Amino acid sequence: MDKIRIAEKALPDLMRALENCDLCVRKCGVNRLNGEKGFCASGPEPVVYSCDPHHGEEPPISGSSGSGTIFFSRCGMECVYCQNFRFSQADVGREVSAEELARMMLELQDAGCHNINLVSPTHIVPAIVESLKYACADGLEMPVVYNTGGYDSFHVIRALEGLIDVYLPDMKYASDDMAVKYSSAPGYVENNRRIVKEMYRQVGSLKIAGGAALKGLIVRLLVLPNGISGTEDTLAFLAEEIGPEVFLSVMSQYYPAYKAGEYRELSRRVRKEEFRAVVSRMHELGLENGWVQSLSGGFDEDLAGENLPPTF
Repeated sequence: MDKIRIAEKALPDLMRALENCDLCVRKCGVNRLNGEKGFCASGPEPVVYSCDPHHGEEPPISGSSGSGTIFFSRCGMECVYCQNFRFSQADVGREVSAEELARMMLELQDAGCHNINLVSPTHIVPAIVESLKYACADGLEMPVVYNTGGYDSFHVIRALEGLIDVYLPDMKYASDDMAVKYSSAPGYVENNRRIVKEMYRQVGSLKIAGGAALKGLIVRLLVLPNGISGTEDTLAFLAEEIGPEVFLSVMSQYYPAYKAGEYRELSRRVRKEEFRAVVSRMHELGLENGWVQSLSGGFDEDLAGENLPPTF
């Protein structure tokens, strides 16, 4: 079944989800089609913050020509340390229709990007699926990357099977207490692990050709200070439930952004010994696929979404 038919099949249920919104684990239950707004304060249409080739992603995502990255405003979580807080917590950008979003995808393809990279897509999946239907009908052929914080409802991820080529989820926490305290995300861990397993079932291990990702799963692990992210426990889960073939992106780029300075335990960068302990555990578990961000040279600004200027 091609992507157009998959999108047409998935759309009715996804649109009904907006009437009693359960696109993320929070399940606010508001009718977004009637103007009601829940935790993410989003309507039915996406608000796009920026749409450009991006070179600061993992090597096979950026490739040599850049990732066709579309940053969406708003989010179903509120991470107190969010590096993208300027648009993740506000409607900064421009509201677009599904047809306009499809045109953006095609323009990124025409610009020579390696993929369409949908950043923070969880809360506007119905519009994305509708856009993919239009874009594919007009010649979109590039891989589609689903770049998510990992708070998506399971039924949404199931509905995306066949539409998404590369899943790029965060696994932010191994403790729900931490998820609630620092991201206002109850129920995060169990659901996050469940959807990552489903993503892997759909697309399998990462496949790369010509230096660019074609299909597969890359799990992002942002190491937080003082063991808050529980990354070593998450690594053990991945080793046991998926196996050594899983591709990882282990990131050291944390810095105290947004409200992090209000939390003493988050008010500093990750120490070398903390990060090295995570990397050591990764090797102990036989997880050797992927990328480990360097600790040397300070913070790499190219990897922070907040450093991308809005294009509208």
